Amino acid sequence: MTDSGQQSSSESSAADKKRATNNGSSKKELRILMLHGYTQSGPLFRAKTRALEKLLQKALSPLGLVPTLIYPTAPNRLSARDVPGYVPPPPADEGGSAEAEAEADDSDSWAWYRKDEATGAYRLLDAGMRRLAETMRDVVGRAQPPPEPSSSSSPPGVGWGGIDGVVGFSQGGSMAAMLAAAMETLPPPAAAAGSGPGPGSDPAPPPREAPLGADWDWVGAVREANGGVPLRFAVVYSGFYAPPAELAWLYEPPISTPTLHFIGSLDTVVDESRSQGLVARCEDPVVAVHPGGHYVPISKQWVMPLVGFIQKCVS
Repeated sequence: MTDSGQQSSSESSAADKKRATNNGSSKKELRILMLHGYTQSGPLFRAKTRALEKLLQKALSPLGLVPTLIYPTAPNRLSARDVPGYVPPPPADEGGSAEAEAEADDSDSWAWYRKDEATGAYRLLDAGMRRLAETMRDVVGRAQPPPEPSSSSSPPGVGWGGIDGVVGFSQGGSMAAMLAAAMETLPPPAAAAGSGPGPGSDPAPPPREAPLGADWDWVGAVREANGGVPLRFAVVYSGFYAPPAELAWLYEPPISTPTLHFIGSLDTVVDESRSQGLVARCEDPVVAVHPGGHYVPISKQWVMPLVGFIQKCVS
């Protein structure tokens, strides 16, 4: 299933590159990771957001931007029993079949991580983050020429060849925020106090301090995968913050990457308090509340705030 997700992304990228070539060299490719929700896959999420993709392309083209949306599939396969609302088939002695039992263990449902109901810990999060590192590394590897490691406080402009931003839905929204936080750099103490570096100096700001140990190797992996370049923005649909204490470093200090949060006023899957908890852990967040439930609104009315936000972040 992962292979089909990567194939879909490649086809989208090739088409967008062709449009960029036809429209002249002034067009810049804007690469965005699209992270699906719990039980979904990359191809399914693309199918659900295809209208949003088309509206983005149409709206950003006059601004000289060609958006390429990349839809990876999470690495952790779920069984049908893990899907909310699943009704198990009857056992064989009650009219069920072995085939139905087998299908329950071979679903096309995926997760970025699994929550341990007993402890609240996020299991397999490292696998999810490593999948994102692999995806970014593949994108950056196709950049011409490959970027040099970032050694300046000024990131390269849009179109340098790496990932510029991330959009996530539900569990993918929580991943988007954590990814942005893990990749961002923090201002040096002098700059934070209002006195910048001396004349002629432009030091690279330090990365957010992460815990040590093998369980946290994914932090270095996602940073290295994008050439040491932080994301320019993160967009979260029906997302939430990660409450496990071991992940608190991702929100302290608050996430400084520009964030846009879409919250459904009728969402019964993710409680608004959880979404607002993530909002409160971001610096200068932008919030849009739509009159719907647990989904990505794809009408023009709700895509235009996204367009304006992206334009502001990349200008």
